[in-house]
Amino acid sequence: MLPPIYAHRLGGAYGPDSSRAALARTLERRVAGLETDCCLTADGDIVLLHDPLLQLGTDLSGWAHERTAAEICAGRLRDGAGRLSLEPPLPLAELLELIPGDMTLQLEIKAHADPSLARETTRAVCRQLDSYPHRQRIEIISFFTGACELAAELGFPARAIIIADYRIEELAEWARNAGVDGVCVEHFLLSRGLVDTLRAGGLSVSTGTINHAELLPLLVPLGLDAITTDAPHELLDVLSAMSASVLAPAGAARSA
Repeated sequence: MLPPIYAHRLGGAYGPDSSRAALARTLERRVAGLETDCCLTADGDIVLLHDPLLQLGTDLSGWAHERTAAEICAGRLRDGAGRLSLEPPLPLAELLELIPGDMTLQLEIKAHADPSLARETTRAVCRQLDSYPHRQRIEIISFFTGACELAAELGFPARAIIIADYRIEELAEWARNAGVDGVCVEHFLLSRGLVDTLRAGGLSVSTGTINHAELLPLLVPLGLDAITTDAPHELLDVLSAMSASVLAPAGAARSA
């Protein structure tokens, strides 16, 4: 069974990260889910920015939590090469209006070296989602364990992002006790033993960003719950070709 494909940063290969342009291109084809980053603003709103330090991804300066949502959304996003685009940052509320209700949405909580801000951001995100009719399709993800714990406490699916493979049994026990449902693992760490240990602890397992097709033969046999990529269309094509190759009759393969 092929893993679901999630569009990282709404499909960052197709436009500035988490932009309307990237989303529109991604939604030209059917993907299983979307992923984007959430930053808190000075007036308690949520905007979709990969980094809360504004000059890293926009034409603005300072920190997201020091500016209002209106100020940030009046700015312009930079593309992957750092060039200024015409795309303004997207608020979370608008994203919720643009996506299909049956699509999984992963919201990554962003804060820089500030666990308290991460929790405050989580609380603001969950507050916005309270009346969203498809909230059961939303998953809060974060490097911050406190953000994951708070999301679970507030009744949302939560997933911890990890970049190390030590004390996995203890990680699984923490997640189980905190009500955290899954783990997002950087692809270079993934192995059968790691995935089996996490699954034995009751956790689902998804990947960090996968943009190279050469990785798929290593990852698909692990039975992952999702693969996340900046280029969902291209990976869907590769997975489809892999599936067709497996299902092709032996005689057809020889005659080819």
